[in-house]
Parts: sequence; structure tokens; C-alpha cells
Amino acid sequence: MAVIFIFIDGVGLGQSAPENPFSQNRYSSFEVLTDGFFNQEAKAIANSDQLFKPIDANLGVEGLPQSGTGQTALFTGRNASKEIGKHFGPFPHSGIKPFLKKESIFHAAQEAGKRPYFMNAYPPVFFNHAKKRNRWSCTTLMTKSASMKLNSTEDVLDETALTAEIVQNAWREKLGIDIPKITPTDAGLRLLDVAEDYDLLLYEYYLTDKAGHSQKKDQAERVLKPLDEFLMHIIKHKKSSDTLVITSDHGNLEDLSTKTHTRNKVPLFVLGESAQKFQQVESLTDVKDGIMGVL
Repeated sequence: MAVIFIFIDGVGLGQSAPENPFSQNRYSSFEVLTDGFFNQEAKAIANSDQLFKPIDANLGVEGLPQSGTGQTALFTGRNASKEIGKHFGPFPHSGIKPFLKKESIFHAAQEAGKRPYFMNAYPPVFFNHAKKRNRWSCTTLMTKSASMKLNSTEDVLDETALTAEIVQNAWREKLGIDIPKITPTDAGLRLLDVAEDYDLLLYEYYLTDKAGHSQKKDQAERVLKPLDEFLMHIIKHKKSSDTLVITSDHGNLEDLSTKTHTRNKVPLFVLGESAQKFQQVESLTDVKDGIMGVL
């Protein structure tokens, strides 16, 4: 039994409008999880093995939610925005880094005697840049702080990690790294194979946030199509005893009329026998407790 936690950056529940990519195209995975269209009109679901509900990403703080505080809240259960009195990102503010270093979901899993794993891999240029500036994202900071390794090229070649864009194109075409191209279905199969060895597996997909900032419909479709196929394989083939958790840190991609993030609620999807553990989740700060309730 494992918790498969897929974090999708920058996806909220928007209006049914031309500016919403989810209204312009059909994405089976999101519609299966909502039992209908993926927008503000989607009805909440609370069954024994499936949950969908909108949850708050504003955290009682004015302004537009940002990745640094939103992800810290999501991964630690602490209201990072209230702690520093503002939303902050994309990297974690110095005032909230201690939460990621000591109170993350990875730390909690380890303290419970469970094995967590971060599925993302990073190219050499990332490690060189991050080490030089000592600037780490929320996910990489909490992984390092939990004494867990950050995956690299070797782990991708060993088929125990995935690159940020799922299909491994960018590393090969833009960075000249010799890794094979894979399909989103191949990536989903790989993730499920790796999940067999762990109690908690996290995969981060941030290209959705970048596409939202671009305000380009073709870029939104380009990042959503592989994500959709990837998610559908996991939804269809995960073990019934595994719990699939999917959520985001703030809105963005659902409204291409603006270059900024939004204050829309974000979706929480849970699929599996332990879905009821998440019925009390109302905001980003509650997700960690839901996951630990399963573990």
C-alpha cells in the first residue's frame, strides 16, 4: 500500500470560458476525477474510494498566492503565508525554510517508520546552479533536508526517476543528454513500478505553471496532453490499495487572460480505499494530515 502524491503546479478551478484551456479541450483524466467538466461548476465527490473537492489556496492572506508559501503549506501543513504575512515565491522565503527542513511530509513519513521517495530527476546544470547560489525549490529543499537523494541522469537511465516534462524530450533536445524518449504511458508505468518499493512517492509537474504565465493556448495544450495520458495510466492501473492524491499550490493555467496567478480554489483529487481520510481537508494546510492519516 502506497500513497502516490502528484503535485501539479499552478492549476486552479476556473470559469467555463474561452480563456480556460480545460474548457477548450477535453482531458480525460481530469474529467474522470471530477466525474464531469473540470471547472468551478464541477460538483464535489465524496465516495468511499473517490474524493474531489475544491480547497483554499489563499490561506487567509490578501494578494495572489505564490509557489514558495503555497508549496510549503502543502508539504508541511504550516500556513507559511500567515507566518511571514504575505504570499512569497517562487522559492521559499527564509522565514519558512525551517518548516521544510524539519516538518515536511517526508520527515513525518520517516518518523512514522515509512519510506518516502521523490520521483523527479534533475540535470547537471540544475545541480551546478543550485549549489552555486544555494537556492533550492520547496521540493528539493525538503528532500535534501530529509537526507534523501535528489535523482540525476543515472536514475533516469535506471528507470527509477522521471524528468520534469514526463517524456524526457527537453534533456535530450535542449541539454544534449543522451536519454531515451518515452511516452507518457511509459512514464506512468515507471512511476507505478517504483511505487512498489515505497510508502510515499511524490512527483512534481511544474510546466503547467510556466504555461499559465505564457498565456499561450498552444503551450497549455502542449503540457496538458502528456500530463493527461500520464495520469490516465496511473488512474487505470494503480493498485486498489494505493491512494492517489493530486492537488496544486495555486491557480494560474485555468485563466490565460492574465499572466499572474489567481485566487481560485485548487482541486484536490483522491482515489483509493482511503479516500475518506481527506474529507476534512479544506485548504492546502490540511493535505499533509490526510496523507499521514493514510500512512
